[in-house]
Amino acid sequence: MTTTPSSAGNGRPEPARASRAGSLLRDAARSKPARQARSAAREALRSLAAALTTPAPPSGPPLPRTSSRTRRWLPYALGLAAVSALLPVTINVLTQDYRLGGALAGALATAQTAPLLLAVTRPLKAWWIVFAADVLGAVALLGADGTEGRSWPWTPMAVVGYLLLMLCLGLRERRRTLVAVWLLTGAAGFLFELVSQRLSDGIHVLLFVLSGIVLLVADTLRTRGEVQRRLAEQETISEAERARRTLLEERARIARELHDVVAHHMSVITVQADSAPYRIDGLSPAAREEFATIAAGARESLTEMRRLLAVLRSEGSEGERAPQPGLDRLQQMVEATVRAGVPAELSLAADPGDVPQAVDLSAYRIVQEALANVVRHAPGAATRVSVGSDDAHLTVLVVNGPAAEPVSPLEASGTGHGLVGMRERVRLTGGTLDAGPLPDGGFRIAARMPLTTVADPDEVKDPS
Repeated sequence: MTTTPSSAGNGRPEPARASRAGSLLRDAARSKPARQARSAAREALRSLAAALTTPAPPSGPPLPRTSSRTRRWLPYALGLAAVSALLPVTINVLTQDYRLGGALAGALATAQTAPLLLAVTRPLKAWWIVFAADVLGAVALLGADGTEGRSWPWTPMAVVGYLLLMLCLGLRERRRTLVAVWLLTGAAGFLFELVSQRLSDGIHVLLFVLSGIVLLVADTLRTRGEVQRRLAEQETISEAERARRTLLEERARIARELHDVVAHHMSVITVQADSAPYRIDGLSPAAREEFATIAAGARESLTEMRRLLAVLRSEGSEGERAPQPGLDRLQQMVEATVRAGVPAELSLAADPGDVPQAVDLSAYRIVQEALANVVRHAPGAATRVSVGSDDAHLTVLVVNGPAAEPVSPLEASGTGHGLVGMRERVRLTGGTLDAGPLPDGGFRIAARMPLTTVADPDEVKDPS
């Protein structure tokens, strides 16, 4: 009796070796790398399924730069034109060239082309319909009499419609969805290539390449549009923040300047309250105590004002020790403007009357900012400054003509502080401001501020 070489060589029967090999394969399948690979594969399939079944949220019209009416109807018009062109041609080619039954050809042609209208708003759903119709059409053409020698599995019309669908899909859907669609398109073509290499003419490779190019271009356009929209939104937010910051800076600046005005009045109250017992004879103890209380309250208010001023003052800035200017310094400012090259003239009332310090300071700052704007934005323009008053209001008028010299681009940009500061100052006094361009190319600023105490400025509406 003889034994096989394998049995004689190791002294073990063949079934034992097969059992050991199977055990090794099972151990390898249960190893950690194998489990990680299976988990990664399941996760990839799950992500692919989610990408193909979850459409992206609406992201605006496909043509964001057109007018609203055109943006609303043009995509549908293009889709209708594509369906009207492809549907009869597809039916004719399927029946005449591929010799497919008329009913089946009509159903397939409708399913392959009509969803292009749906693709304008829901491209992923349209893709499912078209992709299923293309696959069913490829299966149906396997048994058709005219398929031999013609494009298969995709017909030329199916390729054109599919590329149009890819364009809509790329403009709407997420990038992972586009990758999943592209891979599934290539996988379907490869499977049909395995089914019948005799009928296949390589058109599935052409569709795979062209669809990838169209998806890439469409996704690039979509990404560029999203970036532009985000930049526009950010610019809008930045502009609003800039305006808000400008307003707060002007209010803080006005508050710092008015500190001296209010501090002067509070100091006068303190001095009068402290000196009243010495200036007025026969005051009762209760009256003396009342004056002392008034003086203490005034001093406490001054202390709180100094603390508030320290908060409002910018970092590194020092307190201004010069008194705040008023109408009495307008002549000096106009003369300095004339030396700067602006032919300006001043018309000032001989006796403006009793002007409150806040109005006096606001009038000076309005004229100062108006003349600075003329120097920056209308160099060489003839300018007239008029300040007058009646019994109730002080009127400040600054009118300049068109620029007589070229304007520097740096100066023309401006900072946006000028008119904001003017409006805030006028609003503080309870007045009104009218500012705007003139027909001849000049500019006009007219401020009207009351000379008497007004209500809370928050209750006064600025018509400008």
